[in-house]
Amino acid sequence: MAKALGVGGFFFRARDKDRLAAWYELHLGVTGLWNQEAGLTVFAPFKESTDYFPADKQWMINFRVDDLNGMMAQLRAADIAVETRPDEWDTPETGRFARIHDPEGNQIELWEPPAPQSE
Repeated sequence: MAKALGVGGFFFRARDKDRLAAWYELHLGVTGLWNQEAGLTVFAPFKESTDYFPADKQWMINFRVDDLNGMMAQLRAADIAVETRPDEWDTPETGRFARIHDPEGNQIELWEPPAPQSE
């Protein structure tokens, strides 16, 4: 069977697409043509009634990060609010999470996967 090999693009509407693209590049290092590092990607539809992300949004993007503490410090230094809920979101099995919003109010989840277990 033929199958998808990975995410080939992520497309969404923006009020000011140039400003938003510049924000993603400046604060997250994500450019229009972006070679992401190989790693786990989670593809998971949620129930329509989920409260995991805002009810008025149909999607939430999650970016894998290599250093969540460093990323949060960098974002806070740029006056970007960062939300964490370590008791709720962080586990040794799933990793660590934080959330931010882009200038147009889209929620972004940042994820530091768990360190690989040595055998």
